[in-house]
Amino acid sequence: MWFTPMKDPQLSGCSLELVGRLVHVWPIRTVASNDIIRWLERVLAPDEKGRAARFRFDHLRHSFILARGALRILLGRYLNTPPASIQFKYGSKGKPTLAAPPLIEFNVSHSGGLAVFAFTARCEIGVDVEQIRPLPDMRNIADRFFCPEEAAELTSLTANEHEHAFFLCWTRKEAYVKAIGDGLSAPLNDVRVTVQPGQPARFVHIAHDANDAKNWTLSDLDLAPNYAAALAYRDAERPVVVSPPIDPVELLSITS
Repeated sequence: MWFTPMKDPQLSGCSLELVGRLVHVWPIRTVASNDIIRWLERVLAPDEKGRAARFRFDHLRHSFILARGALRILLGRYLNTPPASIQFKYGSKGKPTLAAPPLIEFNVSHSGGLAVFAFTARCEIGVDVEQIRPLPDMRNIADRFFCPEEAAELTSLTANEHEHAFFLCWTRKEAYVKAIGDGLSAPLNDVRVTVQPGQPARFVHIAHDANDAKNWTLSDLDLAPNYAAALAYRDAERPVVVSPPIDPVELLSITS
């Protein structure tokens, strides 16, 4: 996999372009002042503002506003259009896509203090990020949601390896599920991925079909300490450009 770090995101005063088969990945920190949250909320559509208002806890409401506002701002720069004017349509399981002819495919994930946005052209894409943290029922979750072979591989690892491998496995599978837009309705144990430390990320089979797995590319993303993240798309390998994590205040320069 060809990864290029985006050393200087150069957000201000330029159009973002997805040339050819490029994939752009933008990690954005989700801690922001109330002023920034209010500023981002202004670009949301009425239905998005209503959805935000239904969150009972401020931190969840702010996280949603930041993620959706950042998505609109980034798409606005790619499409050279005002962020508030972008219209989405939703799949049967709720996955958003552009309402206009989808020249750009995108996906969003957030966990802990990080949101991740992936963009490419004319290709199903999914991204997932998880903050690595202790889970007391980790083995039970693996037995329930992972393939038997994956659960067995995790059990064979040392205690130091197990937690990181669990979240690598989870994000690899979730990135695929998000790419196809099936959300929580897709059984994670229909997809088998590599688990062993040091193995490159790849699909072993998809719904027990090893040939279908060859139509997809899977890769890990090293975005920040104590996070696991993965990218999946239906195509041969594409060059991936990864921005360093940026603060929400930097989004203001995009629309200035």
